[in-house]
Amino acid sequence: MIEIISDPLLSENGSYLFWAFALFLASFTSLFSVANPLAAIPVFLSLTNRFTDEERVRTAKKASIYMFSLLIIFLLIGTYVLSFFGISLPGVRIAGGLIIMKSGYAMLNPEDPGKKLTEEGKAAALEKEDVSFSPLALPILSGPGSLAVVIGFASQATSPTEYLIHALSILFVVLIAYALLRLAPISKKYIGYTGLNVMTRLMGFIVLSISVQFILSGISQYFNLNM
Repeated sequence: MIEIISDPLLSENGSYLFWAFALFLASFTSLFSVANPLAAIPVFLSLTNRFTDEERVRTAKKASIYMFSLLIIFLLIGTYVLSFFGISLPGVRIAGGLIIMKSGYAMLNPEDPGKKLTEEGKAAALEKEDVSFSPLALPILSGPGSLAVVIGFASQATSPTEYLIHALSILFVVLIAYALLRLAPISKKYIGYTGLNVMTRLMGFIVLSISVQFILSGISQYFNLNM
């Protein structure tokens, strides 16, 4: 899904570092836009409304660990999944672009952050003692869209270095998600839902631009076009 520089093994260290940073930035931005941990803050506050501060911290930590584990597993087995279903790389790029486009549009037009959960799902979650895996880690923080994007990363990785860079981007997204969950009570008090919506809208246009580039890349590769 991400194609920045065709040959990462460049002679100059500066060029190589630029390639690595560019790949990390594209990987991080794509995954962060789809996972959208900002949208998980109101749901987290709602599900942990009756928890103590210690229970909230423990829940945020476990949810982050589950999120990281799921994404890393799909990063490692992504290519085998594509091979099993006979999915081409251009198809993955276009599908990933559409997923990111949907996320970008949602960021430009934020609605109820709890839309990933039905009312029945919320009611069931509130009755659970542990909501860290379901519904926080799955499907809120690492839902089908995030898993699909990670599979796209795996389908394009051609060296251990690229896998490592994608793994680092996953780690950074998870750490940010953990920090946002830890700071959820403070953000609600000082920033408010309006401030969160403003931050989300600011990223929306960039995310949409990335999604269009993914789709164009997939189309150009499929039809052997120079775009």
